[in-house]
Formats: sequence, C-alpha cells, structure tokens
Amino acid sequence: MKNLTKWKLLRSRFVLNNKWCQIRQDEIELPSGQIIDDFFVNVRPNIALVFATTEQEELVFVRQYRHGSGEILLELPAGTFNPAEESGKSAAARELAEETGYVAAEEILELATLYDNPVKDTNRIYLYFAKNVKLASKIQLDITEDIEVVLVPLAEVLLKIANREICVAGSIAAIFLGLDFLNKQS
Repeated sequence: MKNLTKWKLLRSRFVLNNKWCQIRQDEIELPSGQIIDDFFVNVRPNIALVFATTEQEELVFVRQYRHGSGEILLELPAGTFNPAEESGKSAAARELAEETGYVAAEEILELATLYDNPVKDTNRIYLYFAKNVKLASKIQLDITEDIEVVLVPLAEVLLKIANREICVAGSIAAIFLGLDFLNKQS
C-alpha cells in the first residue's frame, strides 16, 4: 500500500465571501515539493437529505427548479445546516417538514455521510431514513424555493432512476441505501 501524504496548506484567503457563495484561494505545497498558488475551493455548507416513506410505501420527493443546472429536478427533501447550531438529524426533520409538510412518525436514522465533491468542495451530505412519515403541516419555503411535493411508490423508484427522471447524485445514493435498509428490515 502506498504511503499517501496530505498537501501542506501554506496560505489561504477568501476571494469571494458572501451569504450565497464562498470561494477560498489556497496556496499549497504538494508532497513533491511543487507549489500551487491558486487552488480554489468552494466553501459550502453541509447538507441533510432524507429518504422518507409513507405508510402506503411511497417515497416523498420534491420537484423544483435548480438554477445551477438550469433544470427542474425530482429529488429527495434536503437542505443546508451548520453542525455548530443543529444536528444533521434535526436538520433532516426540519427540511422534511418545511419542504413537504411531512413529519417523521418514528425515529429518524442516519444512513451514511458522503462527500459531495471532495476535489473542490468542503461539504458533506448526511443521509437519513424516516419511515411512516405523515402529512402534518403546511410547507414553509425559503425565498428561493418553489416546490411540488411528489409521492412515488417504492416499486417505481428504480425505474425513475433508469429513465433519468431522478438524476441528482445525493438523492440516488440515499435511494439505494434506503432501499437496502428497508430490505434488511423485511
């Protein structure tokens, strides 16, 4: 096994630092000794994403416009959070309720923690599982959100991935992990 070494951070500064976007310029020294003075990093918040099923064995999705891709996408409920202020589990429950009106009837369980894009992004995606969610409140959307709640029978979810109706990476990872978790409980 090769002995890998982390890069050495020599200097770091924000070249863009506002509410919506933070970009850091790092000067780094590679293990070879070569210096790179303009390695740019997107400083992004962590994301809590929830695989939530109803008693009717439907998976709760949101359909919404995503400006970065310029597309209207079908994905699992998710949102950003700051771990110093709230847990991922709490953020998952909050986002599920805010975006869909559904609340967990049982304990929300952690499925996995993934790196979103570890080459250039700092954030992680925390994936959660909620079974037997119930519609309990009105949705409460942020200013940038316009969401349609979509319930998809569990039996149809993989076909929607194969047909490219579901194409958001974090949602797909959570779907496969959530379906595996359900199968192990059966």
